[in-house]
Order: sequence, then C-alpha cells, then structure tokens
Amino acid sequence: MTFLVIIIVLALIFDYINGFHDAANSIATIVSTKVLTPFQAVIWAAFFNFVAFFIFKDHAVANTIAKTVYKEYITLDVIFAGLIAAIIWNLFTWWYGIPSSSSHTLIGGFAGAAIAHAYDSTGNINIPSIVEMSKISKTVLFIFLAPLIGMLISMFITLVTIMQNVWYRISIMVLAAIGTFFLFGNLEQGKLKDNLAKYYQIDKLKKEVQINPSLQGKLDSAIQYVEAAKPYVKQYDALGSDKLAALIIEKVDPTADQKKLSKDLKKADNSAIVWGIMFVVLLFILAYLYVEKYKTPNAYRMANMFKKLQLLSSAAFSIGHGGNDAQKVMGIISAAMVANGNIADLKQMPDWVPLACYAAIGFGTLSGGWKIVKTMGSKITKVTPLEGVSAESAGALTLFMTEQMGIPVSTTHTITGSIIGVGATKRLSAVRWGVTLNLLWAWILTIPVSALLAGLTFYIIKLF
Repeated sequence: MTFLVIIIVLALIFDYINGFHDAANSIATIVSTKVLTPFQAVIWAAFFNFVAFFIFKDHAVANTIAKTVYKEYITLDVIFAGLIAAIIWNLFTWWYGIPSSSSHTLIGGFAGAAIAHAYDSTGNINIPSIVEMSKISKTVLFIFLAPLIGMLISMFITLVTIMQNVWYRISIMVLAAIGTFFLFGNLEQGKLKDNLAKYYQIDKLKKEVQINPSLQGKLDSAIQYVEAAKPYVKQYDALGSDKLAALIIEKVDPTADQKKLSKDLKKADNSAIVWGIMFVVLLFILAYLYVEKYKTPNAYRMANMFKKLQLLSSAAFSIGHGGNDAQKVMGIISAAMVANGNIADLKQMPDWVPLACYAAIGFGTLSGGWKIVKTMGSKITKVTPLEGVSAESAGALTLFMTEQMGIPVSTTHTITGSIIGVGATKRLSAVRWGVTLNLLWAWILTIPVSALLAGLTFYIIKLF
C-alpha cells in the first residue's frame, strides 16, 4: 500500500510538472501579444485548466492511457519506472526550452517499462503481445496529424477573419459552426456506442473467451444486446440518459441495470462542449458587428477587439489542455490501483482521482514555464492578437475533437501546428522552419527515448 501511495504522489508530481512544462502552450501567444502579463496569463490558464474538471466526464483519454499495456504486464514497478522516466525527460526538455510532449513521454515510459518487465520475467520480447499496438499506432499517427489539423484550422480561421466583407465572414462562420455542431454530434454517437459496448464488457469477454471458450454464448448475447440497442442510441439528445436507458431496458434487455447504464451513457454527453463552442462563435460575430457596423472601424478598435477575443480563445485552449492532459495521469493512477487490487477496472476510479489530477495540472500551470514560452511565443513566428486568436481557437478545437475520440494527443504539438498555420498564412518565409525542424525531431524522439529510459529505470529498480 505504501508503494501505491508513492506512485500516486509521483503521478501527481508528474501532472504538476506537466502543468508548468505545458504552461507555454496556453499562455505563449497571449503573453507575446501583450494581452496579459505573464503573471496574469498563468492565473488565467490555471483557472481554466481546472474548469475542465466540470466539463469532461467520459475520461476516454484516461481509458486509452490505462490500456496502453496489457493488464498482465502492468505492475507497480512498471508504473513507477515509467513515471520516473517521464519526469526525467520532461524536466530535461523543460530545462533546455524544448516544447516536447508530456503525453508521449508518459506513454513511452509506460510501454518501455512494461516491455522490460515482460523480458525480465518471461523472456517475451514480442511487443504486440505486451503493448496495445492499435493505441500506440494511433498515438504515433497523431504526432503528425494533430499539428497538421491545428495548422489547417488556424489557416482557415485566419483567412476568414481577414476577409474585408463582414457579412461574408459571418456567413462562413455560421456555416462552419453548423458543420462543427454536426461533427460533434457524430462524435457523441460514436462515444455512446463505445460506452454501450463497455457496459456489456465486450472487450473483456472477447479476451476471456480465448481462455475459456464456454463463455462464447455470453459474448454472443452481449454483442446482440449492443447491436439491438444501437438504433435507440440515436434518440439520446431527445430523450436524455435516463429515458434512453429505460427504453433500452424495455425494448432490448430487461435485465440491464438502469442506473448503471444511464450513468455510462451520460458520460458520452458532449453538449457542454458543443454549446460552449456555439456561444464563443456568437460572441465573435457580435464583436465583429459591434466594431465594424455599429462603430466606425479603425486600426485601434480592431486591435483592441482581437485582444479581448484572445481572452476567450486562450481560455478555450486551456480548457482543452486541462481536459486532455489531466486525464493521462488519471489513467496511470487507475492502472496502478487496478494492479494493486484496489479497483477492478477504470470505471471504478474514485472521484478524488480526477479532482486531484485537475488540481495538480492547474497548480503546475500556475508555476509557469518561461523557458518554453520564448520558443512558442516568438521563435516560431511573430504573433499578433488576430493570429493569437486564430492559433488558440484552432488548438482548442483540435483538442476537443481528439478528446472526444479518446486519442491522447500533445497540446504542445497542437498549438505549435496552429502557430505555424497563422505564420504560413502571411507567407511561408514568416515561419522559422529551422526551429520547427528541431521541434519535429524532439517530437519523434520522445516516445523511444522515454521507453529506453523507463526500461533502464526498471532494471535499476530490480537491483534494489
């Protein structure tokens, strides 16, 4: 039990380090554009890091992290070694001002320690049998996709924002908002179906059937229930979780636990995110109409408007940062509690775990990460308030989307891609590609270096 407490404390320390390591992601543009002072900016970002606790309830990213390694290779030693390696790499990159990914160093450390443990205990070096390769592959893919998505969205936002005709600009914003509304609706439907499968423990039963074929009938029944319930899931927005659970019990499975099923379905609800995005879009539209139609537009009013809008965009990005990054440590703590026998699976994660993780990352952000601010805020490209709004809005949207898909992306990669996008909109030469190339190498190396560090740490632990 003492070792578990040490691991939990270490995980929260990592979360704290993640906060000040990634503080630059949330505040670099708003500091470099002088909208807020550094002190004001970290308080602003830390506050909205913690606000994410009240918005993200599904913890899909935490689930992905916890299941990166197969259960039989997860021990407290493995988690401890992974955390030590992740902390070392995070502090090293922070000291040298390299905006690397805290997410990827945690994943690399966890996987590397598990591989070392498997080799040490069984001689097994078949990585796909130790690590969930589909989750690793998806994470690696988004090393490149997350900044690319952020870059494309920021270019689109910037190009729309600089349109001279305000009515054309607003029309495109309305169409984009409608598209976003339907996109998140589809993501919600996907999560509802995933949560339905989790309720019936489809993945767990598939693994158990491999060991005990007599359970095939139970698995077949569970799959039939999920497939039969899917058409009713489309009525979630109209019915809500309680009524939908009652409908599934009436039409599909009378033996289901209504309270538990309702709770699992409700976790997929992303209405707070969707309506938050719609509200921000409305505020942007009203700001444009006020400055450009109600008032006589001039350079001072336009610059002042974008400075105020940047408060909104940076807050949105900080919410995305908190929601994405705090969940990774939740996954690690939950994996440790499962390995120690305190809980059976991630769904039984105690309420204090999310609260502690969001608080830790918020306090970490409050500490600031000034070495990386310089790289993010000025070395990549010079950022104006207009471009800061575009970059932060693009980064926030990317984080919200990937969180809905349960993909642990890097907030560092995301905001870097978004900043590159606004720089490239002016001209390609506005981006310092040499700096960007160095960042790319750091991104690529993070997972393998963290894995090697974790493997080495694991063997050192075994010696003592």
